[in-house]
Amino acid sequence: MKERNIRNSIIELTRSFFQEKFGNKTFSPGKDAVHYAGRVFDEKELVNLVDASLDFWLTAGRYSQEFTEKLEDFLGIPNVILTNSGSSSNLLALTALTSKKLGARRLIPGDEVITVAGGFPSTVAPIVQNRLIPVFLDIEPGTYNIDVTHLRETVTPKTKAVMLAHTLGNPFNLNAIMEVVHDHDLWFVEDNCDALGARYNGNLTGTFGHISTVSFYPAHHITTGEGGCVATQDDLLAQIIRSLRDWGRDCYCEGGENNTCGKRFSQQFGTLPPGYDHKYVYSEIGYNLKMTDMQASVGSAQMEKLPGFIEARRQNFTRIYDGLKDLERYLILPVATENADPSWFSFLITVRENLGFTRNELVEFLNLNHIETRNLFAGNLLRHPAFIDIEHRIAGSLEKTDFIMNNTFFVGTYPGLTGEMIAYMVGKFHEFFDRLNK
Repeated sequence: MKERNIRNSIIELTRSFFQEKFGNKTFSPGKDAVHYAGRVFDEKELVNLVDASLDFWLTAGRYSQEFTEKLEDFLGIPNVILTNSGSSSNLLALTALTSKKLGARRLIPGDEVITVAGGFPSTVAPIVQNRLIPVFLDIEPGTYNIDVTHLRETVTPKTKAVMLAHTLGNPFNLNAIMEVVHDHDLWFVEDNCDALGARYNGNLTGTFGHISTVSFYPAHHITTGEGGCVATQDDLLAQIIRSLRDWGRDCYCEGGENNTCGKRFSQQFGTLPPGYDHKYVYSEIGYNLKMTDMQASVGSAQMEKLPGFIEARRQNFTRIYDGLKDLERYLILPVATENADPSWFSFLITVRENLGFTRNELVEFLNLNHIETRNLFAGNLLRHPAFIDIEHRIAGSLEKTDFIMNNTFFVGTYPGLTGEMIAYMVGKFHEFFDRLNK
C-alpha cells in the first residue's frame, strides 16, 4: 500500500512537472523556429515513461506487450516485432529472407532486389549488407516514388525481391508493384517507416508486403525516441525475425520466461549434445536490436494519438498546398499517388529549372527566417561515397532522380505546426518571390 501511494504521488508530480516545463508554449514569428518535424506529446507519455522507470524492468516488459498489441490491432497484422530503430527493422526484414529456414525461396548472394536510389540509405543498405544486388529504377517528380513505367521489363531470372519505401507518407503505385510481385513470385519488403496510417485502395500501407517496417524516430508519425517495428502475416517469417533480433537464438521465450516450448532440455540441434539448453541454441546469425520497455511506454501513449496525428498532417498539408498553389510557375508541388490517401510525413517541393534562382537560394532564405527544411534525404544514393562502388544495376537512367537531388526539398507537416506557423511560412515563400520579381 505504501509503495502504491508513493508511486501515485510521483505520477501526480510528473503531471505537474509536464505542465510547468512543456505547457503553454507560444509562437513568436521570425524568432521561433518553424520545425520540419518534432515530438508531439502530453503528460501521458511522461507519466508512462516515469511509471516504466519505477518498475526498473529495463528490457521488454508490460509496456512492450501493450504497445505491440496496439500496433497489431491498428495494422490488422498478427505479428509485430518491436526493434530499436526503423533502420534495424529494415535490416531484420531483408536479412530474414536469407534464412535457411526458407529453403529454396531464401535469398542468396548475387540475387537482385528492385529498389530506388532516391530515398533514405537504410532502405538500400540491407541489400548491400546481405551481398545482394540492388537494381535501381528512376523516381518521378510530384509523387517522388518509383516510376513503374519500365518495372516489368526490369525483372530478370536473378530478380528475387522488391524493397521500396513510401516516400514521405505518399504510397507508391502498389497495384503495379503487387502485380509484378505476384507474377514473378518475388519477395516484397514494404518500407512503411515514413507512412504510418497512409492508405492505398482503402487499405493501410504496411499491410501489402510479405514484411513491412515502421520507424518511431522523433520525426516520424509517432515516436519512442529511437525505435521501430517489423510486421508480417507469416508466422515463419515472424519466428525468423525474432530470432535475428534476439542474437539469433532459436528459443522464443519472452524475457524473464523459461521453457515455453516445454522441450528446453530434450531436443537435438546441429551437432550440439542432445538436450542442450534451448535458451542457448542459435539458428541464425543474429543481432541484439530490441526495444526497451521505457521506449515502449512512450509508444503506447502515442498510439492513442495516432489517428489525430494523421488527420493533423493531412490538414497541414492542405493548408500549405493552398498557400503555395499560386507559386506553381516556380515550384512543383507534391501530388498524391493515384488511388492513395497519404499520411504526409512532410511537404515536398521541387524548384523548376531556368527561372533565375536555385533551390539552395530559396532554402537559404527560408532557413534565415527560421523555417527548417531538409533535402529529399540522399537525393541519389549512388553519388554518395559509401555507395559509389557497390555492385548494382541501373534499369534505364536515373535522370529524374538527379533532377530531384538538385532541386527538391521539404518543409514540415507534423502535428506540432499551428495555423500561425503555417501562415508565417507561406508568407515567407511569397516574400522570396516578391523580392525576386522586383
